[in-house]
Amino acid sequence: MTNEFPVVIHHNPNCGTSRNTLEMIRQSGHQPTVHDYVKSGWTRAQLEGLLARMGKGPRDILRVRGTPAEELGLTRAGASDDEILIAMTVHPILVERPIVETPKGVRLCRPAEAVQDLL
Repeated sequence: MTNEFPVVIHHNPNCGTSRNTLEMIRQSGHQPTVHDYVKSGWTRAQLEGLLARMGKGPRDILRVRGTPAEELGLTRAGASDDEILIAMTVHPILVERPIVETPKGVRLCRPAEAVQDLL
């Protein structure tokens, strides 16, 4: 497929679900743009844009398992969206993965099969 239907995957190559989602995208005939956010990180504007398109808040994409979320106090009831967003820019691993963007929308694709609705 061409850029007429752009697909972007915000990908962590160390994550099985993220790898499976990437493979499902490729098997559907798309050549996605792969954003390895663990290497390149996030900007606040990127995160805010994705969240706005998803209709979600930072807590909805906060990954706790295998991250410093708890030790940073991000799981406590009083943690603000601002605190979580700042932490996500400092510690990219705090963002749950994979997040996929297409002209049909933006979604956290857990489980990987959730990507099908976007393709």
